[in-house]
Amino acid sequence: MNAIARGADVLLRGGVIAYPTEGVFGLGCLPDDSQAVQRVIDTKQRDAAKGLILIAAHAGQLEGWIDLPAGNSLPDPDPNHPVTWIVPPGPKVTPALCGSHATIAVRLTTNPTAKALCEAADTPLVSTSANLSGRPTARNRFVLRRQMRNVVDYIVPGDCGPASGPSEIRDFASGRVLRPRSK
Repeated sequence: MNAIARGADVLLRGGVIAYPTEGVFGLGCLPDDSQAVQRVIDTKQRDAAKGLILIAAHAGQLEGWIDLPAGNSLPDPDPNHPVTWIVPPGPKVTPALCGSHATIAVRLTTNPTAKALCEAADTPLVSTSANLSGRPTARNRFVLRRQMRNVVDYIVPGDCGPASGPSEIRDFASGRVLRPRSK
């Protein structure tokens, strides 16, 4: 079984994985598995009110997870400038995903490993940086293994990139930048 198939299998069995994204390694699970979502929050020691991000291989995977106004769609992703969009949630979204927000954060991923995981599992994935809350994010496999090997079910091999850190966050309705991209 290759690494992508193994990662998807772990996800589909309710597991939590660490995997590369455009800028940092992420922690993830299936967004409709409430126990796995809670485990991600607990593992990260994250304030549940902050909510989580969903990544998808393509916009069709977000059907039911987001509720954009009629005639609107997410812009095509730029691999060199990943953007996480703050959008209205769809009916599949649970409070654990939104936290205390009335919106959900989503990104169309361009990282080949993250995209392949979404495609293999045929679903968007929960994505939050693979670090304990308040600590630096992991951008290389050695730091990731040291911090996460005992708390996740599988670390998917691969490289982050091409961004140099967490994605920019923008409000979909206004286009306003809520968090600038890392330089």
